[in-house]
Amino acid sequence: MPIGIGVVGYGYWGPNLVRNFMETPGAEVLVCCDRDESRLARVHDRYPSVRTTTEYADLLDDPSVDAVIIATPVSTHFELARRALEAGKHVLVEKPLAQRVSQCRQLADLASRRGLVLQVDHTFLYTGAVRKIKSLIDAGDLGDIYYFDSVRINLGLFQHDTNVIWDLAPHDVSMMIHLLGTVPEVVSAVGASHVSDRLESIAYVTLGFPDRLLAHLHVNWLAPAKVRRTIIGGSKRMLIYDDMDMSEKVKVYDTGARLNGDPEGAYRAMVEYRSGDMYAPKLDKTEALAVECAHFLACILHEATPISGAALGTEIVRVLEAADRSLRAGSFVLLEGSGSHVPTTRRGLVPANSAGSWREAFGLALPLGELEVKAG
Repeated sequence: MPIGIGVVGYGYWGPNLVRNFMETPGAEVLVCCDRDESRLARVHDRYPSVRTTTEYADLLDDPSVDAVIIATPVSTHFELARRALEAGKHVLVEKPLAQRVSQCRQLADLASRRGLVLQVDHTFLYTGAVRKIKSLIDAGDLGDIYYFDSVRINLGLFQHDTNVIWDLAPHDVSMMIHLLGTVPEVVSAVGASHVSDRLESIAYVTLGFPDRLLAHLHVNWLAPAKVRRTIIGGSKRMLIYDDMDMSEKVKVYDTGARLNGDPEGAYRAMVEYRSGDMYAPKLDKTEALAVECAHFLACILHEATPISGAALGTEIVRVLEAADRSLRAGSFVLLEGSGSHVPTTRRGLVPANSAGSWREAFGLALPLGELEVKAG
């Protein structure tokens, strides 16, 4: 018997979700809900079998709907997801999971108590490129990871209820935590508002991890070109993931450097550089959203935990919340209890107790002090 699907929101992303669930074996899209009658008319024209409604309660009261897909503004995620879970529905919600960590934990606890699947739509984790990169890192092909550097810039789309960090950075933060298998200890962010006096349109976020691993994210709504590029540097190899490259999205470089001499006398030692071959691994070209929708159904059927489940979704919001606080306070933010929800898989990591080193490193650059963020 197919899993009955109800979709809430048929604006920018909703049509993609409806299309993919319509094409996913084992799923049946039964209802689409939106406040805009003109959007519902488009649903009816393209999918005559799908019922439409402007009332969310109609969808929740339908016993044939097993799962609710939420594709609405961020400010509505918590309330819509909470109501769906309380109605006994499995939930797939567009990123981010909610606006606050406390809300994420309420949803995670509710889903756990009800035995329901709660998945966050972090689509990039299901791309062939990210799945290949994950396999390379887990296999040790890159060695110990030194840094994660990401650029996600374009012209628009400006959001009315959130800044550029909350809009664009969830993609990179989700990939970062998923690929590295750990979460940051400290976050520092700077940004500026050039169009709206209230919402930042450009931001730079720096994140410190155990074992001297650094990450940097650049997000921007005011760029003349669309760039989607991530560079990951390791002790053995390095790679570039360019999502705008249609032929070779992932390129692995046999490139690196090491000191040839006594580390204690590094100023006298010679730096030896290695510049070897580059190769582009073959990638699965299945649409990421199709993979994600199938994964959601599989988790429901087998009572499994999603790759982008509530635990990962909560950690991502913790990072976004910390970046927001750093913007407001003009200082770096220490994340206490980091890693409590995401298992550490990267080999060679030291325990998350090196906050002192981050105080020194970030404190020099940001003398205004620090803002502690308690876990919870």
